[in-house]
Amino acid sequence: MFVIGERINGMFKNVAEAIKKKDKAVIQAIAKKQIAAGASALDVNVGPTSDDPKETMKWLVKSISEVTDITLAIDTTKLDVMEAGLDACKAKSILNSVNANDDKLKNLLPLAKKYNSSIIALTMDKVGIPKDSDGRLELAMKIVASCMEHGIDLSDLYIDAVILPINVAQVHAREVLKTIRESKMLANPAPKTILGLSNVSQGALPKYKSLINRTFVSMAISSGLDAAIMDAEDKDLMESVITAELLMEKQLYADSYIDAYKKSKNLS
Repeated sequence: MFVIGERINGMFKNVAEAIKKKDKAVIQAIAKKQIAAGASALDVNVGPTSDDPKETMKWLVKSISEVTDITLAIDTTKLDVMEAGLDACKAKSILNSVNANDDKLKNLLPLAKKYNSSIIALTMDKVGIPKDSDGRLELAMKIVASCMEHGIDLSDLYIDAVILPINVAQVHAREVLKTIRESKMLANPAPKTILGLSNVSQGALPKYKSLINRTFVSMAISSGLDAAIMDAEDKDLMESVITAELLMEKQLYADSYIDAYKKSKNLS
């Protein structure tokens, strides 16, 4: 599975402090740890505390790019910050995120085309997040059609069915899994699917967070999930991903299959 490490986010205290002090060594160390743990890409979010999010995003991207050429997902709701981040990327980038609002599609899809970026698209609009899979799929189809109109290769599109915290929206989990399965029938080639995995355990007791995350990601992989923004440094979570892919015949079996997987990814 395509794992996007979630830890370079100004919502985390150590990242917020590094941003404030412009301590790129801290940011670079976090990037290296996520990559060593198995991340295929890194999410980059300045968080809520920066006085100049545009310049902060450029600084974060440049700091990371000094130590790795890994794919970066530029995570922001602000158009100018998004373009600053995409423009600073040296390697393949991901635009995180667009949704089904007409203004978002109009403004962000041309940016993705300009920078040859992959796209994470949330199945939500100005009304909110649909409760059922039918509503989510309707918005996903709108996003797919708009991408096609803008000449964007659907293999670069990741549909996010938007999982909500299980403690407040338990009914949504089943609908998200159905959306993942049925997104594969929206077009040919089919868009990929992705989840912001940690959302599902937000608000849960700390001792249950990892358990909830790894159980749900295994269920989502069995439904066809292609990617997740998640904590790559959670060893139990990563091993659940590897095992779920093995059971779905996405990895070859070996008695020491986790070691074999890490070796194939140069993680050992």
